Amino acid sequence: MASTNRRQLLQGTAAAAALLPGATFAAGDGAAPPLFDVPGVSIPIRDSGRSFPVRRIYCIGRNYAAHALERGSNPDREPPFFFHKPTDAIQLVRKDEVLAHPYPPLTQNYHHEIELVAALHKGGRDLRPEDALACVYGYAVGLDMTRRDLQNAMAAEKKPWEIGKSFDHSAVIGPIWPASASGHFTKGAIELAVNGKLRQSSDLSKMIWSVAEQVSRLSQSGELFPGDIIYSGTPENVGPVVPGDVMTGRIEGLYTIVVKVV
Repeated sequence: MASTNRRQLLQGTAAAAALLPGATFAAGDGAAPPLFDVPGVSIPIRDSGRSFPVRRIYCIGRNYAAHALERGSNPDREPPFFFHKPTDAIQLVRKDEVLAHPYPPLTQNYHHEIELVAALHKGGRDLRPEDALACVYGYAVGLDMTRRDLQNAMAAEKKPWEIGKSFDHSAVIGPIWPASASGHFTKGAIELAVNGKLRQSSDLSKMIWSVAEQVSRLSQSGELFPGDIIYSGTPENVGPVVPGDVMTGRIEGLYTIVVKVV
């Protein structure tokens, strides 16, 4: 009953507004000029002079068995789950650059998570895994940076732990390599070193849910669109970094990214 009343109220408000001289009731239809412009976010495409516009960032949690175990989960029984980061969390690492990455506020336990990122140029609903890779335009190396202490504190209180994952510069990413040139990534080394010492080292073949399965699962929960990107999970041995640390992330067949925490 409450939802019905609310719906009737909104419909009545719209009707009343339509009767007022010169009034409009727009719901994102572009009928009225915006108060200000919000810049779009895009990622350079390798050696093309073009860029990939980002619509939405999806991240999959605990997609490598060893990382699921180190986070206290059972990888044999847990279906894939996803969370979001805002698009303006993207911090781009250009080819051959050492990116200055600011240490964020509110945390004393700041963790690296090296990940393969898939970028979609097609979308759809209820996609089959065997059709899903046709939606993937290309791939990039990414870091899902995490305020682990905030994430853990929120999880312990059974509250959403978005504050631990979704913040400024938390979605570090390198240039996108088109799948037409590189192929689709189902195996290959994925590594991250801190100050030259290897911390994370695994193989993409150890993902519990492949990129195709991730795209398929996501399309069951909501429609996917061109411009969506997916951070596909991190292997084990995530750990802390502090100002002055240099992270080097590598996925076999993609650009290596170098990030210095400042």
